Amino acid sequence: MSWLDFFARWRVRIGYILTILVLWLARPTLLWTLAGAAVGLLGLLIRAYAAGYLHKQEVLTVTGPYSYTRNPLYFGSSILAVGAAIAVHSVWAAVLMLIYFALVYAFVMRREEMELRGKHGAAFDRYAASVPLFFPQISAARQPASPQTAFSWAQYKKNHEYEAAAGFLMLLVALLVIWRLRGA
Repeated sequence: MSWLDFFARWRVRIGYILTILVLWLARPTLLWTLAGAAVGLLGLLIRAYAAGYLHKQEVLTVTGPYSYTRNPLYFGSSILAVGAAIAVHSVWAAVLMLIYFALVYAFVMRREEMELRGKHGAAFDRYAASVPLFFPQISAARQPASPQTAFSWAQYKKNHEYEAAAGFLMLLVALLVIWRLRGA
């Protein structure tokens, strides 16, 4: 098993273990938790917008947020991770989270690129040549439209994007409980 496969397969399970360590290191306050929640909400909105366009394993999605970055879900996740790092109010916990995000998603994006190139060939190469991997560009790249070109709540649900929101909410609740238990 390559590192690409390992991180793609185990990233969520490793994330659970990391969450326990992060919560142990966390020093939340109400203000920092609310600030992190605000930043995280922006990340969730970006993820939701991207999930409403994404048709996994069906077509090469090149419209909506995918015309600005090839990985809008992961870009949204990075903002969500920054929100979580702010909310925990701990340098060590924040560093662990951000290193985890950078390492895991660098491998995951590379693996997904290989899969998309294998499945879509030249169409993916043209797309990749006009749309950046991670950080969004200012203007949308013009791509031949895929059959699904509009945001869909049904697609959002099919992609189980609500799970990211539920997970972030659970983190915030845990931080508020820790804050209260430590004698706010």
